[in-house]
Amino acid sequence: MAEDACSALVFGARNLGKAIIETLSGAGWNVAGVARSDATLEGVAALRALAIRADVTDPDSVGEALRQAAAANGPLDLVVNAASAYGGTRSGPFGGGPLVEAAPDAFDAWALAPPRAAFSFLSATSRFLVGHGRPATIVQVTGGSSRRAIPGRGLWAAGAFGVRALTQAAALELRERGIHVALLIVDAGIEPLSGAREGADTAALADPHEIARAVLFLAEQGARAATHELQVTPLGERWVP
Repeated sequence: MAEDACSALVFGARNLGKAIIETLSGAGWNVAGVARSDATLEGVAALRALAIRADVTDPDSVGEALRQAAAANGPLDLVVNAASAYGGTRSGPFGGGPLVEAAPDAFDAWALAPPRAAFSFLSATSRFLVGHGRPATIVQVTGGSSRRAIPGRGLWAAGAFGVRALTQAAALELRERGIHVALLIVDAGIEPLSGAREGADTAALADPHEIARAVLFLAEQGARAATHELQVTPLGERWVP
């Protein structure tokens, strides 16, 4: 562990999270990465970062990951949730489909998982950082659906709106404690670190390493220039004010 280096914990270390780990490590941070699969954890270890198995949807698991990272790398300065909130089987069209056609179980499948995971992450991380009584930054990553609904994807947007609301609440609650909470909105698909995204225009995809630099920007902000929401949109993607 580097002496006097900043310490970070990144949930969701497979694609965007891996790019964040690489960027922070390159900037001299002590970094730990959280994942559930053996393959992703091996990738974290290959970056010489601390690999921690945990589940972001379980507050107790989040708390244990925070404790492990702080014990190994020192008090946490940055905690990032870049984990995908979706798991299990989702049937029907992407995003849940038009409301007039949505299946009875579509809401549970598409709208509940994102805010539930964000609540688990934000509540457990808030308790942990408040308990340590020192400045830190929390970054919750979400998609463009947190800004507006799209026809046929209203259920998906409902979940993303929930993530945004919870992050805003955390930012308001923790400001006076010196903890900076930011929502990073990636208003585009994210380019895979390896391989290609079939059928996608590369120019319209967000570069994971560029997003990672946005995370570093948020983490390095001072108390007098805190950004609570930051949106990134590739020039090749449609931008809606």
